[in-house]
Amino acid sequence: MILQITSVILFNFIIYKTIKGISANKIVHIWIFTIAFQLLFDIFIDLKYKGYWYFTQEIDWVAFPAYTILVPPVNLMFINWYPFTGSFMKKIRYFIIWEIFFLSYEAAAMLPHPFGFFHYGWWSIWHSAIVNPILLTILIVYYKWISALEKKACV
Repeated sequence: MILQITSVILFNFIIYKTIKGISANKIVHIWIFTIAFQLLFDIFIDLKYKGYWYFTQEIDWVAFPAYTILVPPVNLMFINWYPFTGSFMKKIRYFIIWEIFFLSYEAAAMLPHPFGFFHYGWWSIWHSAIVNPILLTILIVYYKWISALEKKACV
């Protein structure tokens, strides 16, 4: 719980202070997309298949911030600093840095209560290591798509 509260405050402060070049429209799109996509993913992995869960294996209000104000600013940080015009190797390095961050954060979130809030069922860190780059790629594709739509709407 301590990590969740601290992270919500820290991640939202960081994105508030550092976000550049992303329109309010794109921010809202990424925020809502993140919530919807995370809930859709977690409905199956968390609720149906008991792969992992936040706090308890039930639907509970204490997990609400994890779905609504914890992950969206992290995705915005990822997009905000993503090297869209960088070389392929620069993009790979960027993914590796974020993968290390995600896996480290996940390990910290699994610490005992009151610090941690994340628990494994059959899921493991190796599942996350494989799935994270796929999810980040989906995020990038979505961002490029809404950027193209926004550009087309402004013409």
